[in-house]
Amino acid sequence: MPEEQREFDIVLFGATGFVGKLTAQYLASVCEGGPARIALAGRSVDKLRAVRDALPASAAEWPLIAADSSSPATLDELAKRTRVVVTTVGPYTKYGLPLVAACAAAGTDYADLTGETMFIRDSIDTYHKQAVDTGARIVHSCGFDSIPSDLTVYALYKRATEDGTGELGETNLVLRTFAGGVSGGTLASMLEVMQTASTDPEARRQMNDPYTLTTDRAAEPELGHQSDTPWRRGRDIAPELDGIWTGAFAMGAPNARIVRRSSALLDHAYGRTFRYSENMSVGSSFAAPVAAAVSTAVNAAVLGLGSRYFDKLPRTLIERVLPKPGTGPSEATRDKGHYRVETYTSTSRGARYRTTMAQQGDPGYKATSVLLGECGLALAFDDDVLSDLRGVLTPAAAMGDALLARFPAAGITLETERLN
Repeated sequence: MPEEQREFDIVLFGATGFVGKLTAQYLASVCEGGPARIALAGRSVDKLRAVRDALPASAAEWPLIAADSSSPATLDELAKRTRVVVTTVGPYTKYGLPLVAACAAAGTDYADLTGETMFIRDSIDTYHKQAVDTGARIVHSCGFDSIPSDLTVYALYKRATEDGTGELGETNLVLRTFAGGVSGGTLASMLEVMQTASTDPEARRQMNDPYTLTTDRAAEPELGHQSDTPWRRGRDIAPELDGIWTGAFAMGAPNARIVRRSSALLDHAYGRTFRYSENMSVGSSFAAPVAAAVSTAVNAAVLGLGSRYFDKLPRTLIERVLPKPGTGPSEATRDKGHYRVETYTSTSRGARYRTTMAQQGDPGYKATSVLLGECGLALAFDDDVLSDLRGVLTPAAAMGDALLARFPAAGITLETERLN
């Protein structure tokens, strides 16, 4: 369908959920007085109206669309009416593929917040070719998972290319500071990942493969064992981290697979010896080595034993003690949150670089809503700097340059420096 026939620039699906409301607020704040044609979508028009009524006056006329993941026809109609769909409706393994199908068929761009590796793999296997044919960009993992990972590595690649210092080699992200919680939606997604892995040995095998999301598994280099979340001293990552210890970062595994898919989509532009892992700083105190070891061991146990035996655990009890999807912290708590990541690399010609990315706001809620909102705006309005790629993509491969340009105005800092 030609763009001039599309009724909307962006439809936000799941606008009545917690992160959906925050994303609606962000879009309303940055699009005030602008030309963006935005609509809100969800199961209940009454609940959508309540969300709209709480937004700035600039959103007062935003149309409301009734659509339900259990009704593919409503999703098909939604996708045909807009240039971009932004969705917060998860867990995506349960609810996501019908909307991906609708967008792939309609040639509609799409952005979500998933960290569910096998959902992304299913999306690739089922809809990548169709999306290429229709011109759709299906972009997964557009929040705190996995924008900081994906875009800091992309920025390193850009800088090394500009400097002519060769390809990326050993590359490591370190989460230096973090304040905030994990959203109920994220935890629900993690439960779905564990459930899938515990009941499907093939899915478990694929989740353990560092190149699960690649474009062509046979084309990937054999670099030996690649730990997504190793336990190590900071100085083993970079001299600048001497004195600190690092342990496992819980989302390191899904983030790393997004980063590796970006490299593959960009024709292995990061390099044939590119290796990537993620860690979390636990400080420099006397107890730091123990904390690093414990965090890594717990992460390994959850991913290893949990992926095998999760289906044996009482699911209702687990769900009872975890935050519910659609819930979240107070505005004051969200505002106090923040994160800073530092990603280090050494290139094939001996250059060393660091990219630092930081954002104010609870990573799982406020920061994520900003990142998702900017991805939707980039897909809708930055066609002149978007990648020519189509299909099931990653943030860096689809809109790396557009996001780097957008970050400053959105309050997101991202700086790359050479270290030698």
